[in-house]
Amino acid sequence: MILQDFESARGMLAGLAYRLLGSWHDAEDVLQDAYVRWSAADRSDVAEPRRYLTRVVTRLSIDVLRTRQARRETYVGEWLPEPVRSDALELEDLSMALLHLMERLTPPQRAVYVLRTAFTLPYDEIAQILDRTPDDCRQLHRRAVHALDRDRSRFEPSTEEQRRLLLDFVAAARDGDLIRLEAMLKESVTSWTDGGGVRRAARKPVVGRAKVAQFFTHVYGRPALSVVPLDLVTGPALDVQLNGRRHVLVLDVDAGQIAGIRVVASPAKLSVLERS
Repeated sequence: MILQDFESARGMLAGLAYRLLGSWHDAEDVLQDAYVRWSAADRSDVAEPRRYLTRVVTRLSIDVLRTRQARRETYVGEWLPEPVRSDALELEDLSMALLHLMERLTPPQRAVYVLRTAFTLPYDEIAQILDRTPDDCRQLHRRAVHALDRDRSRFEPSTEEQRRLLLDFVAAARDGDLIRLEAMLKESVTSWTDGGGVRRAARKPVVGRAKVAQFFTHVYGRPALSVVPLDLVTGPALDVQLNGRRHVLVLDVDAGQIAGIRVVASPAKLSVLERS
């Protein structure tokens, strides 16, 4: 019964942990810790196992976020979420851009935002999970929405449009076609690369149409470039092999143009694709 209750909720809990953390490694650790706590819990006091486990996973994830914030000060370069295959989790309305943007939230803001927006929990229930008042949770949600809406794409593209732009973007960059490439990019486009301190990567974001176009024509204008379409829980991506090294390319598209580019090259994060 202990294992059955946990396994019946595992998919939901994994999605919750990944949304909260943006890391499959951390999400798996949280689920393991949650199972240990569930195994040791006095179930005579647990009326609803899913609600109890939601509370445990949320609180454990908040602890991880707080610890990670301290570690982030020594992280080399940009930090991006880990790519997870779409067949590993069933999630809706999630993008790499949103996971990346949520890094600017405090752990309580992120928890309230996810529980309210993705799981549509009432503020009274969220308050019980976080040991806060409902009014506190409403305020945290308002602040989170305000912080995220400043940079979120206003016009979500179709999956087909994203896939087409991914292939067109790499083709134009490989051909060194700056005119074609710049036409795909918004003036304020930004590119982030996460090499995890192991792979060579731009340590700061590259900002602006001309600079981003020049950067990627330099990166992709080399031999031994191959791409394979990849379906992530956050949407379409490309698995790129470049001179024997691998990275995952994800685009943030707004009104038909590319507003953001995220390149995950950290070997530790790419290893998740083999396990998820």
